[in-house]
Amino acid sequence: MNEFEWRQQLRKLHQPIAPSRDLWGAIDAALDERGSGATPLQAARRAPRRTWLLAAAIAGAFLLAGGIGLRLQHHATVANDTPALANAHWNPSDPRLGGAAIELDAARLELQQAMQQAPHSPSLQRLLARTEQQQTQLRHLAHEAG
Repeated sequence: MNEFEWRQQLRKLHQPIAPSRDLWGAIDAALDERGSGATPLQAARRAPRRTWLLAAAIAGAFLLAGGIGLRLQHHATVANDTPALANAHWNPSDPRLGGAAIELDAARLELQQAMQQAPHSPSLQRLLARTEQQQTQLRHLAHEAG
C-alpha cells in the first residue's frame, strides 16, 4: 500500500456513515421497558415517601435554626451577666494577696460560666466549691493581716 492509497482510506473514514437500521426505535423500546417495570402501586408508594422526606428536611431545618437562635440568646445573656460579675470581685488591701484574689476571682467566674453550660456536673460543682473555699481562706488571711 502506497501513501496515496493510505490517504484515500483516511478520507473515507472522515465521511459520515448511515447505520444499517434505525437505532432510535430500539432505544425508545428499551427505555419504555425500564419505565414500565414499576407497578402503579410502587409508583404510588414513592410519592408519599418523597413528601415525608421533604417534610422531615423542613422540620430539621427549623429545629436547627431554633437551636442556633437559642444558643445565641444564651451566649448574649451570659455576655451581659459577665461584666456585672466581674465588677463584684474582692480586692484585698495587702498587695501580696491581691494577685491570688484576682486569680481566684477569675477561676470562680470561669467555673460559673461552665456551670451554666453543664449545671449537673459534679466535678464542676466540686471545683466551684473548692474555689469559693479558697476565697474564704484568702479573705480570712487578709482580715488577720489587718
